[in-house]
Amino acid sequence: MTPPTNTDNQLAAPLPRRLAFGSQPAPRDPHAREKRIARARILWENRRTLFRTWIFGGLFCALVAFLLPKSYEATVKLMPPESSSGGGAAILAALSARSGGMLGGLAGDILGVKGNGAVFVEILESRTVADRLIDQFHLADEYNTKKIEYTRKQLELHTKINEDRKSGVITITVTDRNPGQAAAMAQSYVTELDHLVSQLSTSSARRERIFLEDRLRTVKVDLDNAAIQFSEFASKNTAIDIPAQGKAMVEAAAVLQGQLIAAEAEASGLEKIYTAKNIRVKSLNGRIAELRAQLQKLGGSNSPTEIKNDTSLYPSIRKLPILGVTYADLFRRTRIEETVYELLTQQYELAKVEEAKEIPAVKVLDEAVIPTVKSSPHRIAITQIGSILFLLGAAVWVLFRKRWNEMDPQDPGRLLAEEISHSVATRARKLTSAGAHALTALTRIRNVFRHSPHHDEREHAAEEKPDTSRVSHVAP
Repeated sequence: MTPPTNTDNQLAAPLPRRLAFGSQPAPRDPHAREKRIARARILWENRRTLFRTWIFGGLFCALVAFLLPKSYEATVKLMPPESSSGGGAAILAALSARSGGMLGGLAGDILGVKGNGAVFVEILESRTVADRLIDQFHLADEYNTKKIEYTRKQLELHTKINEDRKSGVITITVTDRNPGQAAAMAQSYVTELDHLVSQLSTSSARRERIFLEDRLRTVKVDLDNAAIQFSEFASKNTAIDIPAQGKAMVEAAAVLQGQLIAAEAEASGLEKIYTAKNIRVKSLNGRIAELRAQLQKLGGSNSPTEIKNDTSLYPSIRKLPILGVTYADLFRRTRIEETVYELLTQQYELAKVEEAKEIPAVKVLDEAVIPTVKSSPHRIAITQIGSILFLLGAAVWVLFRKRWNEMDPQDPGRLLAEEISHSVATRARKLTSAGAHALTALTRIRNVFRHSPHHDEREHAAEEKPDTSRVSHVAP
C-alpha cells in the first residue's frame, strides 16, 4: 500500500469554514470600513466645494440645454398590407393564428418568406426614396453636407422606420427643427412608397398589362398606317365604296343605253319623214351624240392618251374591277387592325383592373400632423444628469487631491505622473511657440509685400498728389 501524498492530504483536508454548509459568513474587513468612513469625512469637509460645483454644473447644463435647438417629431402609421394568397403565405397565416404571430414570423424568417410589410420597410429605407426626399426638401443645404453619402446618413439619423411584429403596423417618425417640414417629410415617405410599389410591382397582371401596352402601341401604329393608305387611295381614285359605286354606275349606264336606243329609233323614224337639215332631226342627233359621250365616259377607254386626259369625277366601269382589288385589300387590312385594336383595348383595361387588385395598397392609419410640442432637448433631464455628473467629478477630484497630497514625493507612481504632465506641458508650450513663430513669419511676409517697389511707387504717387481740400482754403 502506497503512502498518502501531499496532494491526497490537501484533498482530504476539511473545507474552509466559509464554504461549509450552514456556516456563518466571514467577518468584514475593519480596514475597508475605516477607509469608507475616511472618504466620507473628506467629502463632508469639502461639502461647500461640492455644493458650489453642483450648483455651477446645474446652471451650466441648464444654459447648454436652453441653447440647444428644438427638434420636433412627426409620425405616420401605415396599416399592414394585405398578404398574397400563395401557399407560403397561407402556411404563415395559419402559424400566426395558432401562435399569436411569433411562430409565424419565425417560420417566415426560416423559410425566407417575407411579408409585404418587410418589403415596405425595405423600400422606405432604400437609396431611391432617400435621394428623392433629399432633392425635394434640399436636405444637403439644411444638413450642411457637401456629399450625397453624408446627406443620406444624416437623413437616416433623423428618420425611424419600425414594423410591429404582432400587428404589422409600420411607423415612420421624422425629426426636424421645423415642425412643418417634419410633417411634410413624413408624408412624402408615404407618397414615394405608393409610387414605388406601383412601379416595382412584379405581379402577373402587371406583366400582362405591360405586354398589352406595348402591343397596343404597335397595333395603333399599324392601324394609323392602314387608315392613311386607305384614305389616300380612296381620295386619289374617288373610291368611296367600290361595290356601291359599281352598282350605281352599271344602273346609270343601263339607263343611258336605254335612252340611247330610244333616241336612235326615234331619229331613224324622223329621217324617213324629214331631211337631215330639219331642226327636229338635228336636235335628236345632238342628243344621241351626248348620250354616246356619257356612255363612253362611264365605260372608260383603254387608250393611254384618253386615260391621261380623263378628268371625270368618278372612276369608269373599266377601272372598277382593278380598283376593287386594291380597295378590298386596304379595306380588309384596316378592318382587321381596327378589330385587333378593339380587342387589345378591352384586354388592356381588364389587365389594369387586375393589376390594381394585386398591387399592395398603402393604407394610412395616422396621417402626419404638424407637431406643436418639441421632442428634444429634454432640458430638465440634461440639467439633472449634468449636475450629478459635475458633483461626481468634483467628489472624485477631492478624493484624488487628498490622496495625491498624502502620497510620498518619491513614490514611483507620483514621479511617473509628474513626468507625464511635465512632458505634456512642454509639448504644449512648443506647439504654442511654433504657432507664434508661424504668425510672426506671416506678418513679415505681409510686410515684405507691403514695402515692395510697386507698393512704394503707389504710396509716392499718393503723396505727390495735391490736396485739393487744403489748396482751396489758401488765401490768394
